Amino acid sequence: MLTEITGLPDHIFGVRATGEVTSDDIKDVLITGLKRTAQRFNEIRYLLVLETDVKNFTAGAWMQDAKAGIQNFTKWKKIAVVSAEKGVEWFTDIFTIATPGKSKGFKPSELEEAKAWLDTED
Repeated sequence: MLTEITGLPDHIFGVRATGEVTSDDIKDVLITGLKRTAQRFNEIRYLLVLETDVKNFTAGAWMQDAKAGIQNFTKWKKIAVVSAEKGVEWFTDIFTIATPGKSKGFKPSELEEAKAWLDTED
């Protein structure tokens, strides 16, 4: 399940992933929020807090996630992924090569650092 994270600065869109994540979660929460943020700020600063294993994303969710990334390709400014899985943190750090914006992985204990990083200009 994806739920939007509240209490973030307006120009940062964030979601928390728990349990099973489906294509409907991606369409209803992620794509809607990314579109709203891109239209309002002409850029996307995105926080993903993974509190579930990436294997809990259904195949349809991965397809919708890829679609969301492509639809907003030129709008990505910063992506912060918070996860206890070391592989996810490493992949996020490497992913910055393939996107126009920057991406960075953080441990759960670094959530506030992730928010601050998203909020700063580089």
